Amino acid sequence: MCNDIGADGAEQISLSLQKNSSLVYLNLNGNKIGNKGGMCMAQMLQVNTTLQHLDIGETDLKIESLIALATILNYNRTLKSINVSRSVPQFQFANWMDEIAQHFANMLKVNKTLKQLVMKKFEMRDYGMHWICDKLLTNYHLLHLDLSCNRITRDGANDLAILLNRNNPLKILDLGYNRLEDEGAIILAEALAFANTNLQKLSIKSNNIGAKGLCALAEAMEQNSVLSNIYIWGNRFEEEKGCIAFKKLIDNSRLKQENTDVKPYVVDGKTYLSELTCDITMFYYWQPVHGDGVLNTLIEAF
Repeated sequence: MCNDIGADGAEQISLSLQKNSSLVYLNLNGNKIGNKGGMCMAQMLQVNTTLQHLDIGETDLKIESLIALATILNYNRTLKSINVSRSVPQFQFANWMDEIAQHFANMLKVNKTLKQLVMKKFEMRDYGMHWICDKLLTNYHLLHLDLSCNRITRDGANDLAILLNRNNPLKILDLGYNRLEDEGAIILAEALAFANTNLQKLSIKSNNIGAKGLCALAEAMEQNSVLSNIYIWGNRFEEEKGCIAFKKLIDNSRLKQENTDVKPYVVDGKTYLSELTCDITMFYYWQPVHGDGVLNTLIEAF
């Protein structure tokens, strides 16, 4: 990852992987392989039957290669995780991001092996979210969905709540850096409190959520005994009620300190929250080999 591999290099890698029978993890994140390189990766997935994890996020993919990848995943039966984050925006095409979301959603309806899908920085809006949630209603295999850094609002949260109410098998959901606000958070909280018993980790960082939404989420955690990790930093903590709600969760050991990204403290009788360096994906560019932090975060849910 983060080397200087271009389209020609990606082509050579894809050709070699068409004959390879041992490699299971390929990370090209940050290499500018472009549309041509993405098409080569799609061609490789038609033939390769051993690769399980493919990270081609931040590689300047475009509509053609993304649609090709989604189409191939209708038939590929070995890939367990794929990262296609931050495609090149193509504003000359109307609703380009929604068209891509539709193709990936249709893929999710039939794919039975993919466990993790990462679509960060896609400019995805509520319409694309609707498509994905609708097709996930019949998908019982995807466990980790990352839609952070998009343009999802309360309407998208409403579609997601329908999915959560059906108790979809999703275990990890990242909605950080969207625009859910209080209304979206309350909608999700209601689904988590009374219907869902599978989701374990939720990130809603930087979603412009205020005290009402934070209190609703805290109350949902009181009701839901399965949800163990929640990440909320970057929201609006100016009202003390939201801070107090999460302080109670931590003080009562309902929420372990290592399972969230905030830590409460009190100054002059008023409760505040400070940031901790915790996240759904703790280790990406490196991973510890000693101590309590030894995790395989990519496949721990699988």
